[in-house]
Formats: sequence, structure tokens, C-alpha cells
Amino acid sequence: MEQQVRGSEMDPNPPKRLRTASEVPQTEGEEQDAEESAVDVDDSRKVVEGWKERLEGKGIAVVISGHNSAQPRGVGYAKNEAASQSCGQYLCFQDADDIMLPQRVRVQYDASVLHQNSLIGCRVQRLPEGSTERYSRWINSLTQDQLVSQVYTSHGPTVVMPTWFCSRKLFLKVGPFDEGGKGVPEDLLFFYKILRRGGGLLRVDECLLVYRYHEKATTHSVTEETIWKLRVDFLQERVLSQWENFTIWNAGKQGRKLYRSLSQTNQKKVKAFCDVDENKIQKGFYTYEESKERPKPKVPILHYKDASGPFIICVKLDMTGGVLEENLNSLQLKEGVDYYHFN
Repeated sequence: MEQQVRGSEMDPNPPKRLRTASEVPQTEGEEQDAEESAVDVDDSRKVVEGWKERLEGKGIAVVISGHNSAQPRGVGYAKNEAASQSCGQYLCFQDADDIMLPQRVRVQYDASVLHQNSLIGCRVQRLPEGSTERYSRWINSLTQDQLVSQVYTSHGPTVVMPTWFCSRKLFLKVGPFDEGGKGVPEDLLFFYKILRRGGGLLRVDECLLVYRYHEKATTHSVTEETIWKLRVDFLQERVLSQWENFTIWNAGKQGRKLYRSLSQTNQKKVKAFCDVDENKIQKGFYTYEESKERPKPKVPILHYKDASGPFIICVKLDMTGGVLEENLNSLQLKEGVDYYHFN
């Protein structure tokens, strides 16, 4: 909203961590006023109050709230409050450390009107430039099909949270954000709920947000193991439950960790590991030493050309200079059917 008020002027140092949910009218014919709902999760109240008069002078109603708890309530609480104290039919989530580019609301609103059961995202510009280069490239280059097929990777939501725009109808259908506070990936949990409840995913292929990277971002309070467990559980629920057997592509550390993390039922579905590393292939099999079963489970290790699908790919994306993609193409496999990326 700050970007809209100030025109072309872009503030490179916006205040940190204020969570907002902005709204736009339901139809083209309605008056083009907006409402900004701001929830104070640190000392942001003073910042917002300083802007209140200017925003209201532009026809933007401002609602400010907080809480009296001695402990931080977390970003999930702030997002839920921002949504509940507003009244429009569409929600645009905007973090104060990011910069909304001109036309973001209009372009995503148009898309949301046509796709009311979908979460709408957009392309981003990363700041500082060059930070998280692989992640940024992934965000902006996913195809529409990959928005659905790559939801299991360590990158997290394929429609990244700072770009979210949706109908209130979808928000109410999915339910509130988790309010567990620090250490809880409320955006990932909400994202999974959208998919579980039949919601769609769509990215507007325009850059509409400057997405700031900084080391103190709230997302860094979530441990890798927390994210890993959620991803494994979602993969088992959505994919592995539908397969009779499958091959794990990577006989190394990540592939073995995935195998050990699976339920016993899904471990028994693993017919092989496959790899390109001759040293791993020559070992012949992987023994699950931590298993309480006797004899201990042994899983064959094959060259990928000798393996059969479907596959769970445990090789990092965009790290092999195109070799992984060439190998997958050589087998004429279709992503989302014959294989899914996990790393």
C-alpha cells in the first residue's frame, strides 16, 4: 500500500515484519477504494499510525490492532486477525519488508475473479539482487503443471507466500493459519491445506513484488527437520499411497534419509535405489541397519538406465548442469506421473 501512495518512489528500507492483508472490491463496477488491515506484531504500530492519515486521504481505510499478551503471538495470529477484521471479498497478503509493485492488486485481482478457488501468486524480483539465486530462478520459472507437481521439494510452497492473493471464499474454505508461533511454518501448513481441500494454484507471469531476503526473516526460525517431516508426510499421503511400488533416485545421503523417514508400509514399496555413481552401484544394495526387522531390509542399487519407475527424485534441482534433466528425458518420463521431485 505504501508503494501505491508514494507513486513511483520506492523505499529500499521499508519497516520490518508488519503483516497485512489488503483488500480490493468484488467487482469492476464498485468504487476502487481499498482497505488495509494491519496487525502489530512488534513496534510497527507507530509506523502505521504515521501513515494512517495519508492512506485515508487516498481513500484507503486503515484498521490497526494488536494484542495484550506478554509473549509474541506469531505471524499466523497476525494474518488471521488481519483477515478477520477486514470485510472485502478478496485478500492480498503483503509483508512490510517486501515492496508491492504498481498494478499488483489489479492484476492478481483480475486473475482471482476468474479463479476464485485458486491461490494466486506472481513472479518476483529478489533483493538484494543475486541472493538465493537458485530459489529465485525456481520461483519464477515453474510451469503451471509444476506448481502442483513440485510441492514436495525443500523450497516449500510453489506459490510463495509473499505473493499470495485469494478470494475470501477460498480463505474461509481452507480455514485459519496455524497460530503456534515461532518455529511453526504456518505458510507451508496453510498451503498444504489448500491442496487437501481441492484448491488450485496459479501464478501470474508478471513481476509484481520485490521480495526481500534478510537473515533475520521469520522463516529462518523453522528447523529443517520440521519442514522435512511435513514434506515426507505430505508425499506419503498424496503420492506414495497411490503407488504399489517405486524407485528412489539417489542412493546417497538424501535418498537413504528419505527411505528411513518413510512408514514401514512405504519402505516395503521401495523396489530399488538408482544412481549414476558407479561406486554406489557396485555396492549392490543398501542395508537398513537401524531396522528392527530380521533379517534387516536390503534394497538393490541400480544404474538409472536399469531401474523402472515410478521414481521419487532426491537429487537437488538446478545443481547438475542439466545432466539430471537429460537423464530423465532419455527415459521419456512425465513429471507428475512417472516421477516427482523431492529435493
